[in-house]
Amino acid sequence: MSAAIPVYQLAAFTEPAGPPTPFFFLGPNSAPTRLPIERPYRSDYYKLGICLGGSARLKVNLETYDIGPGSLMVLSPYVIKQWPFMSADMEALSLFFTKDFIAAHGGLNLDAFAFFERDARHVVELPPAPAARIAELLRAIEQQYDAPHVYREEILRSFMHILLHETAAIYSAHRGVAHPIQTRSQLLATEFKKLVNSHYTTERSLAFYADKLCITPKHLAETVREATGKRAVAWLAEAVLLEASVLLQNPALTIAQIADILHFADQSTFGRFFRKSTGVAPAAYRQRLAFVPA
Repeated sequence: MSAAIPVYQLAAFTEPAGPPTPFFFLGPNSAPTRLPIERPYRSDYYKLGICLGGSARLKVNLETYDIGPGSLMVLSPYVIKQWPFMSADMEALSLFFTKDFIAAHGGLNLDAFAFFERDARHVVELPPAPAARIAELLRAIEQQYDAPHVYREEILRSFMHILLHETAAIYSAHRGVAHPIQTRSQLLATEFKKLVNSHYTTERSLAFYADKLCITPKHLAETVREATGKRAVAWLAEAVLLEASVLLQNPALTIAQIADILHFADQSTFGRFFRKSTGVAPAAYRQRLAFVPA
């Protein structure tokens, strides 16, 4: 992943003198974050929250979501986030947590939840009843979060498991998807996408990913296309293109520097890739951004 896009750690939410925590709760009465989230960033944590009032605008992987009361927000470390607008009366219940905390003691695998995938829909407008259920669970977590207890982490983890499964049911119903048992092809495609999320800036050959998965490149290409409807090389190209598009928003970076960050041989090679993918050269894309209202 690119060092030019900052990665915020969950510890950034806690007081400097406090110990690192694998979870954090942010409610209407919490102090606002001091992180510059109005600019693109990544995180090492997952987030699940719901808007209670006010409004905001969230960009995830360059897709813009308008947030209002009843908006369910589900975000993972696999995406680039940005909050270009947040109203003064914005109120939300938000839970931040790490994969290790949820998975501890034989717990859940967060990668099994479709709403945390890189290409998922990250904001869903909920009807009143399911929105109330999510808010109720988050308030229960808030109560336990603020209560000193010898088994506090175990209780919180149990509540989070319930919240994640409740969210999965609501998300699936809203998106119109069922819960079939995943086939071997689907599981393999999921593992491929996870590897792409970690290595796309440096590794762009199918042979690398096939080797990691202990299969042939041909088998990988056929399996990914069968499971996702999209070619494996397209998944790779889209990941690189997203990174490039975000980096081009930063005027402090030259196009040559961006080409280097993304491990292209030179600026010309990067330019050909970008033009083939978007129809415009990187410089022209950057000029267009200057004329787009915020």
